[in-house]
Amino acid sequence: MPHPGVCVNIINARHLKDGNGTITNPQKFLDQDFEQLKQYCMIKRVRYVDDMFPPDVRSIGTELLKPDELKRVVWLRPHKMVPNPMFELDGFSRFDFGQGMLGNCWFLASIGALTFQDSILRQVVPHQTFNEEYCGIFHFRFWRFGRWVDVVIDDKLPTIDGRLIFVRSTDPTELWPALLEKAYAKVCGSYSDMNSGTTAEAMVDFTGGVHMCIDLTEPPPHLWELMCRAGQSKSLMGCGTHQGATSDNTVLPNGIVQGHAYTVTGVKQMTSQGQPVNLVRLWNPWGEREWIGDWSDKSPLWQTVSPQEREMCLTVADNGEFWMTLEDFCRFYSDLDICCLCPDILDGNTSCHWKTSFYEGRWVAGTTAGGCMNNIDLFWTNPQYQVKIDAILSECSGKQGEKNMLVSLMQKPDKRNRRLVQNLHIGFSVFEVTEEYKSTKGKFPASFFNMNRLVYQTKTYENAREVMGFLMLKPGEYLIVPSTFTPNETASFILTILSKAETHVHENSDGHGHEHEEVMQEDKGTENKENDENKKTFFRQYSDKYEEVDAEQLQRLLNENILKGDMKSGGFSIDACRSMVALMDTSITGKLNGEEFICLWKRVVGYKDIFFRTDVSKTGTLLLNELRNAVMATGKRVSDDMLNLLALRYGASSGHITLENFISMVLRFNCMSQIFGKLSNGTNMTLLESEWMYLSMYT
Repeated sequence: MPHPGVCVNIINARHLKDGNGTITNPQKFLDQDFEQLKQYCMIKRVRYVDDMFPPDVRSIGTELLKPDELKRVVWLRPHKMVPNPMFELDGFSRFDFGQGMLGNCWFLASIGALTFQDSILRQVVPHQTFNEEYCGIFHFRFWRFGRWVDVVIDDKLPTIDGRLIFVRSTDPTELWPALLEKAYAKVCGSYSDMNSGTTAEAMVDFTGGVHMCIDLTEPPPHLWELMCRAGQSKSLMGCGTHQGATSDNTVLPNGIVQGHAYTVTGVKQMTSQGQPVNLVRLWNPWGEREWIGDWSDKSPLWQTVSPQEREMCLTVADNGEFWMTLEDFCRFYSDLDICCLCPDILDGNTSCHWKTSFYEGRWVAGTTAGGCMNNIDLFWTNPQYQVKIDAILSECSGKQGEKNMLVSLMQKPDKRNRRLVQNLHIGFSVFEVTEEYKSTKGKFPASFFNMNRLVYQTKTYENAREVMGFLMLKPGEYLIVPSTFTPNETASFILTILSKAETHVHENSDGHGHEHEEVMQEDKGTENKENDENKKTFFRQYSDKYEEVDAEQLQRLLNENILKGDMKSGGFSIDACRSMVALMDTSITGKLNGEEFICLWKRVVGYKDIFFRTDVSKTGTLLLNELRNAVMATGKRVSDDMLNLLALRYGASSGHITLENFISMVLRFNCMSQIFGKLSNGTNMTLLESEWMYLSMYT
C-alpha cells in the first residue's frame, strides 16, 4: 500500500533538509536502491529484472511503433546481441551513437553536448562495467525538478531482428548510450514519452544548472561573445531548426533538417582572406546529414584559411558534424539553448560567487492561483516571496548597472508520464517593498499591488517548463510573485533565486498583516453564565438519562438547531459528528456531557457567524478565495500549503465550502493546533508509536 501523499511530502522535505537529493546523495528513484538490488542479485546468482520498468510493451509506450513492429520486439540482454559487450570504449564521444526510431533528437543532442564535459558526464553516468560483478543491473543519475535522483534499470533492451530499435551505437559492443536512454525513458514514463522535446529540458536534467534560451530570429548583439564564454566554460549548448509545413523532419536542399535538434560542439574565429570570420560547429544526432553550404566539409572556403587551422578544425566525413558562419547559424536555426552550472557566462564576470535559494510552491485553484496582474483582485492570493538584498561586495560589483540576480520559475508536473503533462503559461513579477510595508507579516494584501512599483515582469507568459529572468536590483527589499497567466489553474512549481549579493528570502504565506485582525472572542461574564444554563436546559432535551449525547444525538441537535435553513449539503454527516465528539470528548467516553457540549456549541455558533460575515459573495457557501480570511477571523494564521490542503480536503469540486464543512474544518484545525501546543516543546513533538496511534485513531 503506497504512503499517503502528505506523508511522502513530509518525508521528502525532511530528506531535502538533511542533504538527500544532492548529487553526492541522490534520492532513490521509485525507492529502488541500486546497491541493495545488486547485492541481492549477486547473492542469489540471478540477473536483475526491473518490475518498475518491465521489459514489455508498457515500457515502450503507445503510438510509437506500429502493431506489427511491436509484435517483433524482443528484449535482449547485451551478451545476447554481441559476443563481448562493453559499457564504454575509449571514453565517451558524440560519435559513439546515432538516433534510432524514437523522435528524441533533443535528448541525444544534449548527450552530444554532455560528452564535452567529462566531470558532469561522470555525475550522470557512474563508472560501470560488464565484468565479473555483472548481474544485469545499471544505474544513472538525473536532476529532476530540484533533486538529483538515482535511477536503476535492468539491461534488457528492445530489439527487432537482434538490432537495437532506438539509439544505436557506432560500435555495436558499446552499450552506454542505449542504457542511458533506457534510464531516461524510465524517468519519463516510457520510451514514447521521450518523443519530441527541447534540448534545454535534457541539459538541465543532466546538470541541474542555469538555462537560458536565445531567440536567433532576434539575436542579441553580444551573441558571439556569449557563445565563446559558454564554449570555454562548463556549459552545454544545443539548438533547434525551424519547423516545416508538417511535423516531419524534412531535409532541406542545403542539408539542414527541419524541426530538429542539434548540438553546438564548438565556436572559433578564423582568418579568411585577411578578414575574421566567426564559425559555429554543429552536430546532427542522426550521425549523418550535414550542411552543404559555406564552410561545410567540402566548401572551397577552407582553402582560404591557414593550413594549421584547416588541419585543426576540418574533418571530411559524413558523421553529422559541420561548420557554418554565425550569420548562417542565426538564419537557419530558431533558438539556442545554453545550460551552465553558474550564471558567470551570462555577464562574463567570474570574480564573484553566486548564492542560490531554492523554493517549492504550488498554485491551487480557488486558494493560491490568482493568475497574472490582469486579475488584480486575485493576484495577491498567489504565492509570495520576500527578498532582502544586501550590498554587493566591491570585487563582485563589476560595471554600474550590471545584472546581479537571476530568477528561474519551473513547473513541476503532477503526472508520472511526460506526455500527459500540460504546461501552463507561467511567469513572475517583482515589486519593490516600500518602507510602509517592510514590517508587514504574512501575505501582502491586494492594496500593495495597486500602490507599489513593478520593477520587473517576464515579457510574456510562456507554456514552457521553465522561464527565466536576468535582472539588476539595487540593495533593498523586494517581493517576487510567481503566477500562471490564467487564474484558478493548479500546478506545482520551483522558484530558484541566484544572486551575487547576500540575499535573505522567506515565503509570505501565513495571512496578511494589515487586514482582518478580528478574532472570535470567548463568552465571559454573569450574563453568559445564564446563557450557559439555558443551553444546558436545551441540551437535556436531546441527552440520555446520564445527560450525555452521542454522535447520532449530536447530529440531530446540530442539524435541527444550528443549521436550520442554512443546510447546503444535507447537514452534518454522522462521520462529521463522530469527529466533533472525539475532538471535544475530554473523558474518552464517545459522548459529550453538558460542559463539553456548551464548549462545542459556542465554537459552532462563533464559526457560523464568521462564515456568513466572510461570505462576501452572499451565496451561502464560501468561495475558496474567501477561505483564508474566514480562517484568520477565527484567530489562526494559515500558510499557503495548509490552505491548499484544507481546500482539497473540505472543498467541493465546484470551488465552494459549505457551512457544515467549514465548521468541521475549523474545529479540527483549532483542536489539532491545541493538541500540538500541549504535547510539543513549541517547535517539535515526540510520540511513541502507541501514543501516535492512540491520538490519530480517535481524534
